[in-house]
Amino acid sequence: MNKRQALIAAALASVCAMSASNASANAEAKADKEKCYGVAKAGQNDCASADGSHGCSGQAKADNDANEWKYVAKGTCEKAGGKLPKPAAK
Repeated sequence: MNKRQALIAAALASVCAMSASNASANAEAKADKEKCYGVAKAGQNDCASADGSHGCSGQAKADNDANEWKYVAKGTCEKAGGKLPKPAAK
């Protein structure tokens, strides 16, 4: 292996290691959180709505919609006025 190939291999290994480290950190961060329905402000939801009206974050149309959710620290959802279980389908 020449110097250039070794440099490229080292760079790729570094990128892969950083990616794995970030994925692990994200999983740990989510472990301390829970989905809380009904507390997201308009445009500040974390992902798809429970009723399927959209599939992305940041698309909530109204504050505190029961079908929109945000990640909150475990144990704080109901104190903030939200609900933990996903709303029942209508």
